[in-house]
Amino acid sequence: MRALQLIEDRRLETVDLAPPPPPATGEVTVAIKAVALNHIDVWGWRGMAFAKRKMPLVIGAEASGVVETIGHGVAGLLPGQLVSIYGARTCGLCRPCREGRDNLCEHVGGVHGFHLDGFAQEKVNLPARLLVPAPPGVSAIGAAVAPVTFGTVEHMLFDNAKLEPGETILIHAGGSGIGSAAIQLAKKIGCTVITTVGSDAKIEPAKALGADHVINYREDRFEGVVRKLTKKRGVDVVFEHVGADTWAGSMLSLRRGGRLVTCGSTSGVSTQVNLMMLFQQQLKLLGSFGCRMENMANAMQKMAANLVHPVIDTEVGFDDISVALERMEGRDVFGKIILKMD
Repeated sequence: MRALQLIEDRRLETVDLAPPPPPATGEVTVAIKAVALNHIDVWGWRGMAFAKRKMPLVIGAEASGVVETIGHGVAGLLPGQLVSIYGARTCGLCRPCREGRDNLCEHVGGVHGFHLDGFAQEKVNLPARLLVPAPPGVSAIGAAVAPVTFGTVEHMLFDNAKLEPGETILIHAGGSGIGSAAIQLAKKIGCTVITTVGSDAKIEPAKALGADHVINYREDRFEGVVRKLTKKRGVDVVFEHVGADTWAGSMLSLRRGGRLVTCGSTSGVSTQVNLMMLFQQQLKLLGSFGCRMENMANAMQKMAANLVHPVIDTEVGFDDISVALERMEGRDVFGKIILKMD
């Protein structure tokens, strides 16, 4: 079967691998249908894997597939069923796993496509407990973007930041995959949405998703525009995933008692924090990583109800993957790049 392997930093090859054996007890064989590319794929491709890993490594951390074969002891799944795949190899036994707090697993074995072989392969055996059935009306691409793109945002906005209807939110990089999801999810509950983009070409697409105000951060200091738009009050929530380049401005954009939730550091892993501002303004800084499987299910229910939809930049084949990752590295995308498996 075909698979896309990272051979060394910035070198990907399409290879032929042996198909998986029959699924073991508790496992399912899944035929992969779509892989959604993320910045975690860019990090792994350019050598930013902050843990030991062995190459060659199959890439792809976010995907959907169709159940093909079911192993002994599996209930609740049927052959032919479309599923969204949880991207971390959790233990399923520790207290956080038992309580449904999957991304706080105490014995996680790694992230697929980063530490472990990922999903850019035609078939894979997986624990059935890591598969979330897609409801009717959700496409393979919709199910593919549920684990990271929408699940991460659901967890950030609603589990962590506790975003409420009527609040004002600043969403960074509205043209990114998670940015485009955050705009939709925040707008659908009645928030005022301010977002940043890196070019004028992304302004109208961001507005079409529901953004009330769009700031080209390359032309304007976004924090100054935010203070003006909010009459110096500041926003209730900042949705951060850029990192060092935007951190100080993000804190300045918050109202007194505001919340900043972050899941990324694409512009740098370290920054400075104004501690006086932090305690005097009583700000809340919230770290968020991944999601719970319940977040994936919630996101797909919203897709099925046509409340939100995946924003797709392009669909690519195996031969175009390096170009796609280079575009993502240069932030030359609006929405998601999807790797087609058919």
